Amino acid sequence: MNDATEWIDPELIAAGKLLQSSGLVAPDRTQAPLSEVRAAVDRIGAFLGEGSVPLERESDLALPGPHGQVPCRLYLPDGAERPPLLIYAHGGGFMQGSLPSWDAMLRELVRQSGVAALSVDYRLAPEHRFPVAFEEMAAMIRLAAHEGAGLGIDPARLAVGGDSAGANLALAAAIALRDAGERALGFMLLVYGCYSTDTESASWQRFGRGAGVSQTQMRWIWETYLERPEQQSDWRAVPILADLAGLPPAHLIVGSLDPLLDDSHHLASCLKAAAVPCEITVYGGINHGFIRYGRLIATARRAIGDCAAALCKALTATG
Repeated sequence: MNDATEWIDPELIAAGKLLQSSGLVAPDRTQAPLSEVRAAVDRIGAFLGEGSVPLERESDLALPGPHGQVPCRLYLPDGAERPPLLIYAHGGGFMQGSLPSWDAMLRELVRQSGVAALSVDYRLAPEHRFPVAFEEMAAMIRLAAHEGAGLGIDPARLAVGGDSAGANLALAAAIALRDAGERALGFMLLVYGCYSTDTESASWQRFGRGAGVSQTQMRWIWETYLERPEQQSDWRAVPILADLAGLPPAHLIVGSLDPLLDDSHHLASCLKAAAVPCEITVYGGINHGFIRYGRLIATARRAIGDCAAALCKALTATG
């Protein structure tokens, strides 16, 4: 299939037009002040989350981390006692994103899976560059494993997850825990993550020149996140470089129009080669960032349902 005939989900096109007509377009993060970019992204997140009904038990927490208190939001499934927990890192290129912007998506995931979620508001670059966010994510998993009973969850049934930059942090944190001999995690939910620094792959060449995240923006993101170029060889920043053996099973999702499509396929291949159980689902006609568009795009709703089913199967079968 060539570029001219690549199918695009009509609801994706309609959603883009709706956001544009509503004045909800984020400025180019490589050009505009970061404060403007973050504010615009939060406005888009609020729009996408309109109508989302809170769970009966949601709480904002400040949990101790290696760089000070880490703001988090805990979502507990209605009517469940000591449910499993997903520790989740939002996307945003390591430099934007907030807890409220992921409310609607995580509420749906919790409702459909019966698995609680802890959304981690890790410190953002460039104010806090690598490895701060990685260290905070790993610390929140350890805290859940050691003190999770106090949060009302079952610390013996934990998963880690994230989307885009958050999936990078989730995978790297899982590797760090494995290396430390901690077997706290039973599952990984990895949503269109950036696992390598490759911006020249076939999918980047094909889909990284227009709307969504571009090659130029992705290079800028790495420059903003890392303090030094040589950190591109550090697996904590680029987790696909690590030995992946011994990691928990993984569920990967990505859109067929995502510049990071090849990253997801590459990671899936590496996980399988390392004998890590792994499933990857590619959603047709959809691009990067779609998981929060459930109010507007049926494919996003289907993806959340698939992720919820995978979480439920992995973490509640023995519950």
